[in-house]
Amino acid sequence: MSEENMNVDDVDAAFSSGIAAFEAKNFKQALQFLGPLAEQGDAESQHRCAIMYQNGLGVVANEARAAEYMRAAAEQGHAIAQHGLGFMYMEGECVDQDAQEAVKWFTKAGEQGLVGSLTTLAMMYQEGNGVEKDLDEARRLYKQAGFDDMVVE
Repeated sequence: MSEENMNVDDVDAAFSSGIAAFEAKNFKQALQFLGPLAEQGDAESQHRCAIMYQNGLGVVANEARAAEYMRAAAEQGHAIAQHGLGFMYMEGECVDQDAQEAVKWFTKAGEQGLVGSLTTLAMMYQEGNGVEKDLDEARRLYKQAGFDDMVVE
């Protein structure tokens, strides 16, 4: 059956099977199910495919594909993909290192309540990495992430 002819039940079954295979670390099978869905624009499938391409799980590592899928999912508002893209930019993995782009994506994920993004963003403000050093903003972000007693100097 071609991707274009998949009905909603087929898509749901492929998605469920792909996620189950991913969770079971059967990455080659996960990619077979999730790859077509990622190509059709499903953000969760794009995020999972990005992870597989980034780390060479079930497929030859491909940084360009990993970045492409991670960005596609992030641009759709997928918080964990936004966090992942932020890390790619912060570390220079799969993309050129760009602290300002990292801040942009951590901010978007943080706005959705992702604690890891808020904490990373707080550290970036504390260190002046990609943003103007701002200890008050670092304190605010740590507090928002649940670290009420974080000492920021």
